[in-house]
Amino acid sequence: MPQPLDAAAVRRWCRIALDVVGRAREDIDAINVFPVADGDTGTNLYLTVESAAQAVAAAEPARPTLAEAAHAMAHGALIGARGNSGTILAQLLRGMAGVLAAEPEPAGPGTLARALRRAAAAGYEAVAHPVEGTMLTVAVAAAEAAGQAARAGGDTADVAAAARAGAGTALAATRAQLAALAEAGVGDAGGSGLVARPDALGAAPSGRAPAVSPRERLGRSTAPRAGGPAGAECHEPADAAGAYEVTYLLDAPDAPVAALRARLDALGDSLVVVGGDGLWHVHVHPPEPGAAVEAGIEAGRPHRVRITALAATGPPRAPRAGRVIVSVLPGDGLAGLCEEAGAVTLTVLPEEPPGGGELAAAILGTGAREVVLLPNDDALWHAAAAAAEQARAGGVRVAVIPTRSPVQGIAALAVHAAERRFDEDVVAMTAAAGATRFGELAVAERQSWTTAGICQAGDALGLIDGDVAVIGTDLADVAGDVLARMLSAGGELVTLVIGTGAPAGLAARLEAQVRRGHLGVDTVVYEGRQSAPLLIGVE
Repeated sequence: MPQPLDAAAVRRWCRIALDVVGRAREDIDAINVFPVADGDTGTNLYLTVESAAQAVAAAEPARPTLAEAAHAMAHGALIGARGNSGTILAQLLRGMAGVLAAEPEPAGPGTLARALRRAAAAGYEAVAHPVEGTMLTVAVAAAEAAGQAARAGGDTADVAAAARAGAGTALAATRAQLAALAEAGVGDAGGSGLVARPDALGAAPSGRAPAVSPRERLGRSTAPRAGGPAGAECHEPADAAGAYEVTYLLDAPDAPVAALRARLDALGDSLVVVGGDGLWHVHVHPPEPGAAVEAGIEAGRPHRVRITALAATGPPRAPRAGRVIVSVLPGDGLAGLCEEAGAVTLTVLPEEPPGGGELAAAILGTGAREVVLLPNDDALWHAAAAAAEQARAGGVRVAVIPTRSPVQGIAALAVHAAERRFDEDVVAMTAAAGATRFGELAVAERQSWTTAGICQAGDALGLIDGDVAVIGTDLADVAGDVLARMLSAGGELVTLVIGTGAPAGLAARLEAQVRRGHLGVDTVVYEGRQSAPLLIGVE
């Protein structure tokens, strides 16, 4: 039986889309050379989807309606839109949100089809000079296929599947619609990223990831021709005069926006203006940035102004420092420990994970020529990869070590040696992190299925390498069981990081357990003050 398209489905849609676009990001970047050969379409789409997903997650505690969740998604995309494609995506989501908010909840197949149709129309309205063979073409095809399925009596799952199929077919055809794409032998980069949205929409009702991986689906229409250029993000004809990308949010009423569009259209190319209700997102490529910002000042109040050089105007400014380790950590105790070891730290809360933009700002803020980033969380991998791409565009050499837990980050930091060559240091740190098994103690928030069985709200959960291995009622007992299982495969060093919810005397009890049963194994204890009661590392 089809699941309803309600606020929960919107949340799942955003979460799945973020994962899908994140896994496809590098493939999409690789085929983006037009209108500017900066290879950032996938990264820009990822950062836009990330902002939308974070806005929906922030609204979740208030139990939003479908209308509220859809508006949060559109608003998040608007304020976090990056690049040409991200700005257009924000307008597509705004068009969808307007329809979803105006009709009864949950949305039926007809509502979903109308939302997709309005999204495509809104996208065309936002682009100054729309061109066929781009993500706009893909959006229209998805909407038309969805409409046909709805008129044939299909349910919401059928409509989503039709949109997914229509988008994929249109993407494959884009390479024959534009000369630049035909020459490169690829589909449009922006359209490639847009295909991920109906993929995720089809998976949202069940919450399961799409059956076809991003690489498999996108590879069918984005693989570069051997010997040809990498590919294209093509929304309007390229103009060599556009030497800068200028974007900003604009607080302004509707009336002056038409004049702003006309003025910006005369100043540069790749013009996209999206938004409404007093808040707009402006994107343009002018030869000089000043006039584009001045036009915004005349229309309203520009803020979050970003000016990026699209062509090299001279050698990049050399960063100040040599090599810096940036470590993302869940508690100030862990942050203090890593800072003593020489790392720059970013302390975060589990309910407020950092986005790619925040991580990129942390990297660039070090002023270092070389940066090693330790995300210390599986969920931050895509954001960390996107941040690294942004920082590399700024002239910084960045390596992301896939640390899945703070204890792996501690192990990596322990073997860091600034005197080694960059690649050698990264290899040594990666090896140390990979040789560290990690465990965690948590408390179940609700009844749910786990790899160890069904848990109830309030149960103590013991996780090993990210999977629930033990379910119990006593935190200390579960911690002892987890530690015993982790040491059953051997080990030389146990790291215990005590969190705020740990039972009194837990560290001493676990240290004694190690002394009794594992001669020659050392134990170190840190006060991490993270929300998880206990983190365990075994090297």
